[in-house]
Amino acid sequence: MKIKLELADVVRRFGKQLINQENLSPQQIKALFNIVQCRTASLGGHEEICDHCHEIHYSYNSCGDRHCPKCQSTKQAIWVEELTKTTLAVKHYHIIFTVPHCLNKICLWNNSMYYNLLFKAVWKTLHSFGYTHYGVESGAIAVLHTWGQNLSLHPHIHCIVPAVGYSIKGQWKYLDKYKNYLYPVHQLSNTFKGKFLDSLKRELIKLNVLNGFNTNIQKALNTKWVVHCEPSLASADHVIGYLGQYIHRVAITNQRIRNITDTHVTFIAKDYRDKAQNKPVNLEGVEFLKRFCLHVLPKRFVKIRRYGIYNATTIRNLDLNFASEQKPDIEQLQKPREKETTLDKIKRLTGIDIGLCPYCKKGKMHKVREIPRIRSPGKHLPTLLALHLY
Repeated sequence: MKIKLELADVVRRFGKQLINQENLSPQQIKALFNIVQCRTASLGGHEEICDHCHEIHYSYNSCGDRHCPKCQSTKQAIWVEELTKTTLAVKHYHIIFTVPHCLNKICLWNNSMYYNLLFKAVWKTLHSFGYTHYGVESGAIAVLHTWGQNLSLHPHIHCIVPAVGYSIKGQWKYLDKYKNYLYPVHQLSNTFKGKFLDSLKRELIKLNVLNGFNTNIQKALNTKWVVHCEPSLASADHVIGYLGQYIHRVAITNQRIRNITDTHVTFIAKDYRDKAQNKPVNLEGVEFLKRFCLHVLPKRFVKIRRYGIYNATTIRNLDLNFASEQKPDIEQLQKPREKETTLDKIKRLTGIDIGLCPYCKKGKMHKVREIPRIRSPGKHLPTLLALHLY
């Protein structure tokens, strides 16, 4: 039987070396610590018994960390479920905004500032194009990703943009000026480049550090920027399914990890230069974790943002209503469902019945008692993590 490898195994094997070699931030250390503890006795749980075969099973709690690959699938399904209540049943376009790697030095210096400016530049670009090309208040749902397939730093933003807007006259208007795309991508690229670099330079001047990054800025000015716009998604169902691929993703999933040795980690990555074929990548264990830590977001940073007609403030200010009886040409995706338990919702959305007995596959598991979490003594978190890795 093949042993299932996980990111937690990599952290246990190489985490102590990483802490000794690198100056990690509190958020990075906490993320590693949570990943190691996830679904172990450290976090507590409960004892269950099957009502059919009477087998006893112990279930342990999840860490809930947004960087943990174990904790995201259910969150993703539930989030997409909630999204269906507010997404318009019209065509949507998937637009990806990327920045050249020569600016990564600035991102590493202050990633919170960098990502916030990236979001602002993306929306300013889309917002201005909505008015200049169609004369409407447009909208977008934007999701930040920071990684490439080999775990390198590659900040980019995925946007799902509806092919509809709200005009100055207070009417809904379909955005169908172009047949195969929403906006000309070359114009999008140049506008986005100008807005982002302008805001970045202003912020660096304000912080009195522009001279240290002037070479990177100049190189970015002389580089061709790429904004990619995929064909429109035909139906609302496609929109929701497509969104599900990009929401709550983490830098690497457990399924991609193929081998862990005393020195190296092997994982699968798509090679987009060779028709997106899956190929093995072999990295030193410490280098693997170092790259993973690049994608730990700042504390309380919001990586999924709504803009325009998908933003609650805009909806309130413009008094927008997406109800089908008032806007018959823009139908609401789904009627509210009756109240259901968390177990029922997870089963409906993922097809997995977590209440089913894992042994006989017939009975239902019933909780017998709570298992309290292990309370560690108050020590420095890196010390606790290092002790946990022996």
